Amino acid sequence: MSSKLKLGVLISGRGSNLQSLIDATQDDSFPAEIVTVISNVPGVAGLDRAAKAGIATTVINHKDFEDREPFEDVLHDALNEAGVELVCLAGFMRILTDGFVSRWLDKLINIHPSLLPSFRGLHTHERAIEAGVRFSGCTIHFVRPAMDDGPIIAQTAVPIRHDDTPDALAARILVEEHKIYPLAVRLIAEGRVSIEDSLVKIKDAVNPDGTTINPEN
Repeated sequence: MSSKLKLGVLISGRGSNLQSLIDATQDDSFPAEIVTVISNVPGVAGLDRAAKAGIATTVINHKDFEDREPFEDVLHDALNEAGVELVCLAGFMRILTDGFVSRWLDKLINIHPSLLPSFRGLHTHERAIEAGVRFSGCTIHFVRPAMDDGPIIAQTAVPIRHDDTPDALAARILVEEHKIYPLAVRLIAEGRVSIEDSLVKIKDAVNPDGTTINPEN
């Protein structure tokens, strides 16, 4: 029986971050495996990515339910039946209730395309450019009931260029998303991540040296 951490990935669309996790888990040395991919939207590209990799997929269409709670009950049961130990939100476009988050407390992580706690919610790239900040980026965090809230596991900072557009910035940040999601999962799977006083502590963390200035001159 595999000793690898069992992942359940929730998606709603193309699954580019799902693909980064698929690629990482195809390395035998990676300490986690994806046991199920669940989409709340039928026919999305992410389901094809999972099927191509031989991963079990399920569609639980939220439109088949009158309320969020019955939808989440079915979702919860599907994750449990697959033996999921860590739930990874990867472009899952549904707001989860406090009840669902509580059932998966500290076993539910999300990726967000900004440097949280700045620019929670949607349209992060437009808002970062409009605010005139010099850096944006992406964040992996444990999920809490409030939107885009919770202990931060990893972040990548991406400089904003003077002539940036939201699409251009989004493309550069997406490249970094594909790097830090597998990193965060690996840290958790290796047992190096703990939460103390709502802050993530990482055992034997290696932090970067130096600083980055934007603009450089």
